[in-house]
Amino acid sequence: MGFGGSWTPAVKALIIACTIGFLLQIFEQVAGGRSINAEFGLTPALVTQHFYLWQLVTYIFLHGGFFHILFNMFGLYMFGSELEQLWGTRQFTKYFFLCGVGGALLTVLLGPSDLVTTIGASGAIFGILLAYGMLFPDRPIYLYMIIPIPAKWFVIIMGAITFLSSMSSGGGGIAYRAHLGGMLFGFLYLKGGRIFPDIRSRYDKWQRARLRRKFEVYYNERHREDDEKWRRWKN
Repeated sequence: MGFGGSWTPAVKALIIACTIGFLLQIFEQVAGGRSINAEFGLTPALVTQHFYLWQLVTYIFLHGGFFHILFNMFGLYMFGSELEQLWGTRQFTKYFFLCGVGGALLTVLLGPSDLVTTIGASGAIFGILLAYGMLFPDRPIYLYMIIPIPAKWFVIIMGAITFLSSMSSGGGGIAYRAHLGGMLFGFLYLKGGRIFPDIRSRYDKWQRARLRRKFEVYYNERHREDDEKWRRWKN
């Protein structure tokens, strides 16, 4: 009920970017190449041993098939649009990449020598889903388009499934560690001021306090000068 809303700028740009990335994968596959996933997908061993640090971001824009990108982009639109309207484009974009990169970091930390390549925006989407559940806990989500379930319980169930799946050896071919990392970093950020302080906000507060002190000094000096002039005039 009430998902999605208007086609917001960041959501639109991210969907277009992921679609372009997916089309490039298709064209390369038709041409018989395999370099895009190998170069820009997330391979922990390449990150830790050869410093392919760009993979922490670029893996977000690649997907493993039509339904993979379809469900990710559907989730981005359905849950991300309302968050962007609430937070603004800049804050939403920062949160999206924080969760996406967070999912990549946890994947690398839990398997630094893994040669399995992870692709997809799922880590960022799970972070968005977590934020939606925290901000709109009683909003109904229709599981399989039929069963209504409050957003908070949907997030808890998905988080539990993701955690248990990440503990398994194979993981069913799905990047559960990235999902879990996206939710974890999203949670830490949303609980944020004490764990991930907003540096810009602190700078603004410091600047306002500095200007206030300058004004107080100026006001006090002017007040003393006026008092001295008044006393001389009286005398």
